[in-house]
Amino acid sequence: MLRTALLAAAGSPACRSLVERTPLTRPVVHRFVAGSTVDDALAVTANLIGSGRAVTLDHLGEDTTDPSMAAATVKAYAELLTLLADHGLAPDAEVSVKLSAVGLRLPDGDRVALDNARRICAAAAAAGTTVTLDMEDHTTTDAALGVLRELRADFPWVGAVLQAYLRRTEQDCRDLAYAGSRVRLCKGAYAEPASVAYPDKSEVDRSYVRCLRVLMDGAGHPMVATHDPRMIAIAAELGKDRPDWEFQMLYGVRDAEQRRLARDHAVRVYLPYGDEWYGYFMRRLAERPANLAFFLRALVTR
Repeated sequence: MLRTALLAAAGSPACRSLVERTPLTRPVVHRFVAGSTVDDALAVTANLIGSGRAVTLDHLGEDTTDPSMAAATVKAYAELLTLLADHGLAPDAEVSVKLSAVGLRLPDGDRVALDNARRICAAAAAAGTTVTLDMEDHTTTDAALGVLRELRADFPWVGAVLQAYLRRTEQDCRDLAYAGSRVRLCKGAYAEPASVAYPDKSEVDRSYVRCLRVLMDGAGHPMVATHDPRMIAIAAELGKDRPDWEFQMLYGVRDAEQRRLARDHAVRVYLPYGDEWYGYFMRRLAERPANLAFFLRALVTR
């Protein structure tokens, strides 16, 4: 019930206004977000790489309904990628892109998002790194996979994200578990109807394991996005005889565990930055009660 309420709040303009106006919120947000500027993002990226972890950077923003905002997002990613190359960070730092941030919600959105994502991929290729297409709510899944297919014709390294809480995902894993295919498997962080998503955590966990087995048995590059100790242990066992996979974890969540895992495994940190942090932040609170407790405790004790 709490998770549902927080996810509902993530889409509420009134709640967004209240949280963004609260002066004590932003210092807490910085636990999960690198900062508002590209310089903030580069500084945190360098620190993470220095600790033995790789990075995927997300320029925050989603559900764009203004073509100029979509174009500005593309420009921001192009600038980021150039700077990653200039600072020697590109070999260990890629970018993650939400298609709704680059035009998927606009009229003729599939074409607009594809064209804009193609520009970002071209900038990534020039910088010497890669792109992963973030997955959003279930209404965008088919469009995102369609854009992925188009992009992989020219940029076969473009990564996909699949969400284990969707009933369709096991089959999507089978479809994408081919050589050269980079697939990030996460549990999912949006409010979805039971008709398309498993409603219970235990069902989501079982789906995650089934999907993980498909990816580990396949010829692609699994990217295991989880903070769940049980899923981490299962992934380590399933992947013990293959080198070409990685853990992925969120910035600000279980840092000590990230460092521990990085001693024996490839670990990539999902690092968001920018001013449009509200929706991302609320989904992080919804995912784990400990995150919400941290937030509330910080507000009370400051």
